[in-house]
Amino acid sequence: MHSAPSVSFPVGRSRFAGHLLVIIWTAGACCAGAVCYQFESVEWRSAALLASVLLAGAAAGLAYWRQCTGELHFDGQGWRLAGADTIEAARLLPALDLQSLLLVRLAAPGQRPRWCWLERRSAPHHWLDLRRAVYSRAPSADPADPIAAVPQRSASRGPSPSSS
Repeated sequence: MHSAPSVSFPVGRSRFAGHLLVIIWTAGACCAGAVCYQFESVEWRSAALLASVLLAGAAAGLAYWRQCTGELHFDGQGWRLAGADTIEAARLLPALDLQSLLLVRLAAPGQRPRWCWLERRSAPHHWLDLRRAVYSRAPSADPADPIAAVPQRSASRGPSPSSS
C-alpha cells in the first residue's frame, strides 16, 4: 500500500464561507426586521434585537477576516501551516467534505485549533493529492493516539488459524 504524497496547498479566505456568512446574517437581519415591524412602538426589546443583529454581523465579519491563510504542507508524517499563523506538527481532521470544498480543523499540541476552508479553485492541479493526504493515516509515534492504536489488517487473505 502506498502512502499519501507530500503536498503543498494554498489556504486563503474562502469566497464560499464569505457568501454563507452573508446569507445567514441577511436572513437573521430580515427576521429581526420583521419582528421589529410587528412591534407597535420602538421598545427596549426591538433595540436589543437590532443591537444583537449588528453584533452578529460584526462577529461574522471578524470571523471571515481571521480565516487562516498561508501554505498548508503535508510531508507524509504531519501537517504544517506556514503563513501569518504558523502551526507546526499539526493533525488535520476533515469536518465537511463537499468534494470541491473542504472544511478542516488543524490542531497542534499547545495551540488553539484553527478552522480552514480548502477550495479546489485555489490549486486545481494539487486538489487530488491534497484529498489523498487529508484522508490518509499518517504514522504516529504516540501510542496513546487512538487512530494509530487500531491494528491494520494484513493484505493477504489466506486461511485463518481458527479455520483449520
